[in-house]
Amino acid sequence: MDNVIEISHVNKFYGRKQALKDVNLTIEQGMFGLLGRNGAGKTTLMKALATLHGKQSGEITVCGIPIKKSREIRSITGYLPQDFSMYPSMTVCECLDYLGILSGMEKETRKKRIDMLIKKVNLTEKRNSKVKSLSGGMKRRLGIAQALLHDPKVLIVDEPTAGLDPEERIRFRNLLCEVAEERIVILSTHIVGDIEATCEQIAIMNEGEILWKGSVTELVDNARGKVFTAQIPKGMLSQVKKEYIVTAMLKQKEETSVRIIAGKRPDLPGLRSAEPNCEDAYMYCLYQNGCEIEGGEE
Repeated sequence: MDNVIEISHVNKFYGRKQALKDVNLTIEQGMFGLLGRNGAGKTTLMKALATLHGKQSGEITVCGIPIKKSREIRSITGYLPQDFSMYPSMTVCECLDYLGILSGMEKETRKKRIDMLIKKVNLTEKRNSKVKSLSGGMKRRLGIAQALLHDPKVLIVDEPTAGLDPEERIRFRNLLCEVAEERIVILSTHIVGDIEATCEQIAIMNEGEILWKGSVTELVDNARGKVFTAQIPKGMLSQVKKEYIVTAMLKQKEETSVRIIAGKRPDLPGLRSAEPNCEDAYMYCLYQNGCEIEGGEE
């Protein structure tokens, strides 16, 4: 069985609104990042891969299995939705055991998998705690455990770190990287830092279209020569924000230090070229593709 997902010319409509527009992607083993703003179509694509949504046209194969064979796809796929929830009065162990029963797992297999996964996601001390008593980060870790319960070849996680504190976000990202050593893990998020810290291959999505696909290094290279810093008088800030994408600013006594993205070198005081980071590169990709970027003009 091929350990690869092939997405070819996939389209999806909700009434007259086209949510996916001729999407083409190849996703191989390891961590793959799907980056885009809220409403970009990421969740629609994730649900299509998990066979929770249909498609109007195009082809999808998951590890060699056509997407129309939904039962076979679900048997090898684990899915953690953005809004994961379980019965609040169940304990962690009871939740996993219940889901294992629904999946048709044998009792002895369930017990071994549950014990192993609770340890893996660092919930050993909470195994007998009720779900309603868990923190947001703990609930996400429980969500990963349930998604891995049947040892899937593909793991799909949708906005898993949204709302988590920095320590829990790092712990969760590290857990995903460990899991990705032996399967395909697709991380869908609008948080650039999560992609930069975990994924080698990425795709950028906006309004249902794939704007970019390739490595993080290639994305950053694409923004070289387009990122600058400048020291401008405070009175110029409003005009600069109208003309350029300002990604950072530091207001000082008489001047403001700005970090900007521009298609060509601006004529600004104290201008210097800057080494792009992943966030710069993402913003430049949106700019390059003619996307409307909020936050420039006041």
